Amino acid sequence: MTDIDWDALREVAISAMRSAYAPYSNYPVGAAALVDDGRTVAGCNTENASYGVGLCAECGLVSNLAMTGGGSLVAFVCVNGEGETIMPCGRCRQLLYEHAHPTMLLETVSGIRTIDEVLPDAFGPRDLERVN
Repeated sequence: MTDIDWDALREVAISAMRSAYAPYSNYPVGAAALVDDGRTVAGCNTENASYGVGLCAECGLVSNLAMTGGGSLVAFVCVNGEGETIMPCGRCRQLLYEHAHPTMLLETVSGIRTIDEVLPDAFGPRDLERVN
């Protein structure tokens, strides 16, 4: 899938960011992804007074993916409260990898990258399948 409308995907992420619950950090985040069946899924960060149990926007996005039929993520973008592209944290890169199409693309602060470029030598479901 090479014909990705990155501007439209970013607009979905910005819309999701506007629903973020970020009263502690004041750092709203929105994420959006294109699924291999053509759907678009999104999520926003949701903080908690017990800081460690807050959820990143990517967590909501992956939950949205599961709730709406599953599939593989083929393109992804994440934005901050200014609408600027930001990188997923390490935990979220792993979460995205779990649900990524092998050729998944991400809009990053340094341009479009593959999932393997943002999480090289990743451990995932295929590793577990080899030993079971």
